[in-house]
Amino acid sequence: MKIAVLPGDGIGPEIMTQAIRVLDVLRAEGLDMEFVEAPLGGAGYDAYGHPYPEFTQKICREADAVLLGAVGGPQYDTLDRPLRPERGLLAIRKDLGLFANLRPAVLFPELANASTLKPEVVAGLDIMIVRELTGDVYFGQPRGMRVNENGEREGFNTMVYTEAEVRRIAHVAFGIAMKRQKKLCSVDKANVLETTEFWKEIVIDVAKEYPEVELSHMYVDNAAMQLIRNPKQFDVMVTGNIFGDILSDEASMLTGSIGMLASASLNESKKGLYEPSHGSAPDIAGKNLANPLATILSAAMMMRYTFNNEAAAVRIENAVKKVLAAGYRTGDIFEPGMTRVSCSEMGDQVVAAM
Repeated sequence: MKIAVLPGDGIGPEIMTQAIRVLDVLRAEGLDMEFVEAPLGGAGYDAYGHPYPEFTQKICREADAVLLGAVGGPQYDTLDRPLRPERGLLAIRKDLGLFANLRPAVLFPELANASTLKPEVVAGLDIMIVRELTGDVYFGQPRGMRVNENGEREGFNTMVYTEAEVRRIAHVAFGIAMKRQKKLCSVDKANVLETTEFWKEIVIDVAKEYPEVELSHMYVDNAAMQLIRNPKQFDVMVTGNIFGDILSDEASMLTGSIGMLASASLNESKKGLYEPSHGSAPDIAGKNLANPLATILSAAMMMRYTFNNEAAAVRIENAVKKVLAAGYRTGDIFEPGMTRVSCSEMGDQVVAAM
């Protein structure tokens, strides 16, 4: 397994170090892994003058999977937009054809009090949101700003999906549902938008190939409300780019800390980019305070979705659960009565639990 390791910026190198330590436990026991490090984001600009330099492109294209820390920092805010760290992230997604974004929202029982919702509403939460990542209104053409025939300025974007784009993301979602509770909710706005009426039609057709999966449909506004009202009714949700962007961020806050949330972006061959959902947190970078668990859990997702090694994924996840059950907490999830630990000390505990 050839893995491109992109520590990135801010707290990225610190959290990546702990994730690699966890993977090294598996490697020491005989799992064949090769790590190749490369810069992305601000680190790419500092080293090569570009957020996604050719050096990094070559390594990522040759790798089976990519493990990313985080990108960004205030020192890059004055750069021309094409050179900013975040453009590197967009570029790698396009370069590798990463069309399926998987965003789990899992609340570990020990962290039920960290959520702003009542523990009885969120305890045991385990949702997977499958978001289409390369189409929709974010990429549709035409787009722009202009003066219309009445002489008034206007902005415009195009919401568009092809049948092939909807089918491939639907197959990903149904495949994941088959490995979970066999429940899939497709989110649309078919009562208003023809694009999502079309989406719904294609998803229903794909469902014929997965008779074991219970398919339901929900308008996006109701889905947003239901995520707050009764989130545990959902298992897997699938939706387009703009709705998925909003709903996955909403779902992430049900867990109380974005520092616990992993993510994956996959292409058609199941090659994936795995990264924590949080940012580069430049205010605590270099202070050994960051929570590495989201990056460690991203490594678990890599084992599951790219390398099809469920045993390794579960082992990492169980180690994290064991550490949380023992009361170890970084600052972002700390509460009275727990044992506060640094980034590296949290890594120590997960490695020990492994």
